[in-house]
Amino acid sequence: MAGRLPGQLLLRRENLGRASFLELFFDLAFIFALTRLSRALLDDPSLNGGFQTLLMLAALWWVWFVTAWSADWFDPRAPLIVALLLWVMFGGLLMAAAVPTVFDGHAMVFAVAYVAIHLGRAAILVPGLRGHPLQLRSLRVAIWFAISGVLWVVGAAVAPAREALWALALVMEYVLARLRWPFPWLGRSTWPELRVNGTHLSERYQQIFIIALGELILISGVAYSGSGLDRDSTVAFALAFVTAVALARLYLVPAGGRLGARIEAEGPPGSKLTLLAGYLHLVMIAGVLATSVAMEMTIDDPGEHTTGHLAVGVIGPALFLTARILLAAMVDGSRPWARLVGVPAIIVGGLATVGLPQLVASAVVAGVLLLIVLFDAMPRLGRSIRHARESDPAAEQRPAG
Repeated sequence: MAGRLPGQLLLRRENLGRASFLELFFDLAFIFALTRLSRALLDDPSLNGGFQTLLMLAALWWVWFVTAWSADWFDPRAPLIVALLLWVMFGGLLMAAAVPTVFDGHAMVFAVAYVAIHLGRAAILVPGLRGHPLQLRSLRVAIWFAISGVLWVVGAAVAPAREALWALALVMEYVLARLRWPFPWLGRSTWPELRVNGTHLSERYQQIFIIALGELILISGVAYSGSGLDRDSTVAFALAFVTAVALARLYLVPAGGRLGARIEAEGPPGSKLTLLAGYLHLVMIAGVLATSVAMEMTIDDPGEHTTGHLAVGVIGPALFLTARILLAAMVDGSRPWARLVGVPAIIVGGLATVGLPQLVASAVVAGVLLLIVLFDAMPRLGRSIRHARESDPAAEQRPAG
């Protein structure tokens, strides 16, 4: 990212792009947002409630993603970028605070904060990039956010059309990013203009996924602390911990640490991979969020067996696993058979536990995830044993004990 601007806003391409303290501080807003989103889904685990939660999650994720992408280009120590990150963080906190009551009277707070975040970013960057080709890129993005902002504000004002208008705005924003923000007379951004540092973005993805897992552990711990610590709640809490460990292992292996290298190897077209990885991380985080809500339901009432509880508990892990399979296929072309079988196994297991206590359904899902982890590890374990034997042929001749 060569080039010097007033205030030295841009990072150089050779910069390693490690996440800054301010970026990690910014993530605190997303922690708060996830806790509010899980509460909203817990209050209404119906299909409509799930759709509304997904809309809010997609908006908050877009705020996080665009900010992470911006921080990859700009020096987080520059005063303008510090102001930008703090502006976005405050707006994200406003959005998160409104989440539980967005569809009951505080939609305008959520929508105005969202639009203000994106237009405020442009108000800082466009003047700061004066005289640089990237100014035009930021201008294109700002124009489209201004257009979609109309849908957000009108949707907040017109309750019957809210979900439809907000969904339309999100689809437009996500698609326009994939199309590189084309606009009449201004053209569209080139892939080099959208190129990112693979090390930085890959690290940021891992950090935000850990935050999502942290929310699962946090919400499970809080629920267990208030459950009376009885036997069934203790078993449910243990299942929540096992599930979190399994999800962490399935995220990191295989290809969890190779996304950054793949983006760098692709060069400028790697920007396309970065964007697709962002979409898939949204799906994975949605899966973890649904799983955390299901685990809280189970800890609060292990004997519950409503369809809504079961659906959330099955959909969450299935969403995560599906997106993780697609991400691995994008990174290195791998298609682990255990995971491919695991998705239908989770669904079938959920159907098989219809009418049974939620504790049983959670145990089945956790068991399937553990089996996937085990089968995933077997080929690598076998290779390690063979390598050890080949490097030390005398080992097979030694007596046991």
